[in-house]
Amino acid sequence: MGVEKKTALKKATQKKSRESAQAKLSAKHRVEVLKEIEELKEKLRSRRIHGNDEKRKIAQDMLERYTGHELKDFQKQIILTNFHYYVERFNVLLPDAVYTKGSAFKASSSKEAQVTIIEFGVGSAMAALIGELLSVVEPKAVLFLGLAGGVHPSLEVGDFVLPIASIRGEGVTQHFLPAQVPALPTFKVQKFVSQILVEHGLEYRTGTIHSTDYRFWEFDDRFKLNLLEERVLAVEMETAALFVSCFVSKVNIGALLLISDHPLKRGGIKTKKSAKAVFRKFTDVHIELGIEAMADIAERGEAIRHYQW
Repeated sequence: MGVEKKTALKKATQKKSRESAQAKLSAKHRVEVLKEIEELKEKLRSRRIHGNDEKRKIAQDMLERYTGHELKDFQKQIILTNFHYYVERFNVLLPDAVYTKGSAFKASSSKEAQVTIIEFGVGSAMAALIGELLSVVEPKAVLFLGLAGGVHPSLEVGDFVLPIASIRGEGVTQHFLPAQVPALPTFKVQKFVSQILVEHGLEYRTGTIHSTDYRFWEFDDRFKLNLLEERVLAVEMETAALFVSCFVSKVNIGALLLISDHPLKRGGIKTKKSAKAVFRKFTDVHIELGIEAMADIAERGEAIRHYQW
């Protein structure tokens, strides 16, 4: 065999050996990466109620204590509200409703309608808390009936907004998901609500809203300018925290917001007097739509979540 042939054969053998070694390293690296992914997933699960028995036990005790309801009292369709009037109206509309007052929240459940309503307070911290606590109920669907301040000039008091996303302008959702993850509702819950609105011939808007924990932002021109630059429809305090905390807790959630004031317009900030007018004129329809949507979901029995993670 000539010198050139020997050299070529040696190079080919060395190349094959390198490729084999690289393949082994690549396979080993892949196994290590997959192992890291599984370990990370397990860590994330252990932080949530659905993956941590100890946390689940504490959460159940807290939910029962805060609402006055026992776990068995909760229905699989749940309405969330900030306002006691909604609970009062729920009790009038559903005569079989059983009302309880816990140490922090108020709740009422109708077995006939298969719906529970919870008044959980105001703000992103309380919203995130109830979103997590509801995980122990394993509800089929949750709907937030909230009030929002209109930002887009075309919105009027009494208009409905069905948000497709919420900007995370508060401080609590950072504890649940990285900042780049959007706060989104469960699509099918929103779909059910939109169908109810259409069936009643009611107009509604869809788009992005801004959730903030900043009170009296109405007097901060930089904040107002930012809202306009974001092209949001409305601003409120709880929706992003609910969407995010429910998402990581595997709770299906939607939101139907009622425009209660228009803070960017002159004289448009909500007052005690204007709030009474809003409740007198619009909130009955709001709660009735919520009950109908949740009862409809209970009756149809179809799956809400499209995927598992």
